[in-house]
Amino acid sequence: MKRVLIQTIPHSRQRYETVGDYQAAHGFVLFSVSEMGNEQYEALVALHEFVEWVLVTARKIPLVKIDDFDRQFETDRDLGDESEPGDAPEAPYRVEHRFAENIERLVCAELGVHWDDYNTAVLGLHQ
Repeated sequence: MKRVLIQTIPHSRQRYETVGDYQAAHGFVLFSVSEMGNEQYEALVALHEFVEWVLVTARKIPLVKIDDFDRQFETDRDLGDESEPGDAPEAPYRVEHRFAENIERLVCAELGVHWDDYNTAVLGLHQ
């Protein structure tokens, strides 16, 4: 397994409009999570990204294909649309994204975090 680095960063420093991101860099995988002022929320985002990355790597979905799709999705996003790029039917990683969200929801519940509160915090970063 490659070395993994998970970091929180100001939301404005994300590579594009996203709360969680992963990329291969210099022999390791870098996960960047937007600062949310809540370590449990940040851990949930990191968990989602890690599970998604494990699955897309196993299924040989190129990271550049995911990045290109996400950037185009954000460019084409309609005003008021709060959906996740990975939920789009044409997303090249839709299955992997949805599975990662299921794990994220399970851990959220185990932590006693209310999904709606967490999701509101995530969506609030996009404004």
